[in-house]
Amino acid sequence: MNGNNRASIRPGITVDIVLKQDQRSGKLTRGIVKDILTNSPTHPHGIKVRLQDGQVGRVKDIISS
Repeated sequence: MNGNNRASIRPGITVDIVLKQDQRSGKLTRGIVKDILTNSPTHPHGIKVRLQDGQVGRVKDIISS
């Protein structure tokens, strides 16, 4: 499932995100959502989230709910 819809992302789910410095390479980072930082219901590049370890990026894939 892709991470463009805010409604499908909740704190506590496991996601793959792209960090700002990895946008060119497309390298994914897996983690558990702590905070949702995007306020709009959708975003074409993915909803921005903060992971529990403090990393911030845009959701590319939702792994588990």
